[in-house]
Amino acid sequence: MTEYDESPTREQRLLARQEREIEARASLQPLGPHERPTALRVAIVVAIALALGVCVSVATVHNLSRHGGSLPGGLFLAGVLLLLAWGMYERRYWAVLGFQALLAFQIIVTSLALIVAETLLAAGLCALSIGLAGWLFWKLVRVMGRIQAGDRESGAGEA
Repeated sequence: MTEYDESPTREQRLLARQEREIEARASLQPLGPHERPTALRVAIVVAIALALGVCVSVATVHNLSRHGGSLPGGLFLAGVLLLLAWGMYERRYWAVLGFQALLAFQIIVTSLALIVAETLLAAGLCALSIGLAGWLFWKLVRVMGRIQAGDRESGAGEA
């Protein structure tokens, strides 16, 4: 036998990965009755702040269509953000997942904006936005796992 014959087979690697996943799921503690981790509270505040910002922008920008927007579109976006904030406050999996989808979209768009940034300030703000959104996205992954762990224990199965 050569030294290469001792490497783990594909099946062994697959079994090891499955064991790690089972251990990771088992280590997740469900959220307490009124527990809202810091990342979840930050996401709620960000969603509310964005909704308020959209409402203020819609109310103060004259000739909104010239800037690529519309009153119904702005109100719809603000409503979606407030719905996500309420859902996250109620610790609903779908709301956290929806907010993460918006974060992912924001990270992609801001990354594209970073490519065409013309000043160091613009590039720095894009990089800061990408970093903060990425941090929040990553922290919300564990929150979603803890929400799911509670759903599995209670038998709710809400997704």
